[in-house]
Amino acid sequence: MTNKLPRHVSIIMDGNGRWAKRRGLDRLQGHKAGVESVRAVTEFAAENRIEFLSLFAFSEENWNRPQYEIEGLMELMIDAIIGERNTLMNNNIIFKVIGDFSRLSKKLLDKIDDIQTSTSVNSGLTLIVFLSYSGKWDLINAFNLYLDCIRNGSNSIEDTFDPQTLEKYLSTSSIPDPDLLIRTSGEQRISNYMLWQCAYTEFYFTEVLWPDFRKNDFKLAIDTYMERERRYGKTGEQINKNN
Repeated sequence: MTNKLPRHVSIIMDGNGRWAKRRGLDRLQGHKAGVESVRAVTEFAAENRIEFLSLFAFSEENWNRPQYEIEGLMELMIDAIIGERNTLMNNNIIFKVIGDFSRLSKKLLDKIDDIQTSTSVNSGLTLIVFLSYSGKWDLINAFNLYLDCIRNGSNSIEDTFDPQTLEKYLSTSSIPDPDLLIRTSGEQRISNYMLWQCAYTEFYFTEVLWPDFRKNDFKLAIDTYMERERRYGKTGEQINKNN
């Protein structure tokens, strides 16, 4: 067993649409209901001294959804960012957004930049929202950034391109890889999310739809994680010997 709290927990927040459909509501009502779950998991992470909590809010593939839903989601995100400023500051939470910003509106980008700057003075939980993100985009973008450095003369071509070199150019270079990835709603896939970073991540899947996910559900995921043995390719005997 790890017997250790995960340093970085990431959550794929899934099931908002199904939650709304079961209640005869519009899909956007499900997304709005999911905001309360974000508050709950953020509070839990802060209370339990988890260092990093990341949330997959909007994937690159989500741009293919109906336009009204995309516009509604973006408006919801702007309102949520504005509304949570005092909570983030009062709870010493650092707020970051990671993703392909080229498709986001200037209004949303301005709000993101403002709250990232404001919370950068904090020193507690780092809350990361992945917005317009995909794992494949992250890898391709990292390679392009590396090539740009070579073209600009700030990098020389190295004999080998190793994992450490790649990781310097990933959008997540400033944060540790997830120890635990939680996905709600019963789906058991990672949907093009942090493909490189989740190589040794522990997965936890729950049938609970995201708008119903609360602190007790989060605790169950953490307890399950702590009962596992993380081997990283080693045998149990090797790990026990090192410990």
